Amino acid sequence: MKKNFFLAIAILGIAQFTHAQEQNKFRAGLDLGYAIPDGGGGIIIALEPKYNIADNMNIGLRIESAAMAKNVAAVEDVAEIEASLSASTSYFGTFDYYFHSGSSPFAPFIGGGIGYSTLANLDFDPQVTDEKFDIEGKFGGLVRAGFELGKLRLAATYNLIGTSEFADGDDNKLEVKNSYIGISLGFYVGGGKWKK
Repeated sequence: MKKNFFLAIAILGIAQFTHAQEQNKFRAGLDLGYAIPDGGGGIIIALEPKYNIADNMNIGLRIESAAMAKNVAAVEDVAEIEASLSASTSYFGTFDYYFHSGSSPFAPFIGGGIGYSTLANLDFDPQVTDEKFDIEGKFGGLVRAGFELGKLRLAATYNLIGTSEFADGDDNKLEVKNSYIGISLGFYVGGGKWKK
């Protein structure tokens, strides 16, 4: 039974390596990963439909949701407090360039994007304060690099989102660094085949 299961997985894996990208084709990807903000961590999930404008270039719309715990710094001193940030969502127009030759299933890429992030409420430990703070959305960008192997995709992304500043009930000025690094693993469907 176990041998049949692993054989089926191997066959599916080999089948996945036979397709990649072709001009004028649509594709869609789903990525899951780990978010690394300032002094914390969290999870990310992203959906990204794309259109291949050339055999080695595509444009897309990345919709990413992140849930993180991160540090909040007091502006007047160096004290930092950990807070949890409920899921925030980013909408980025993206562009990827692939360094691909021949019909190999391995395709390294670099990319970037610009867009808008809606930033969710900030919740502190009840021992610090029971206040909740609404953080306004910000325009930002992303840069990324990684590779695709067949239909699988591994990427490191730096999400550059501006810092938010606000005051608590005691008029203490606080700031939140919204930028974070994301490491994700995903897959995509569609896109055609790499041309030889």
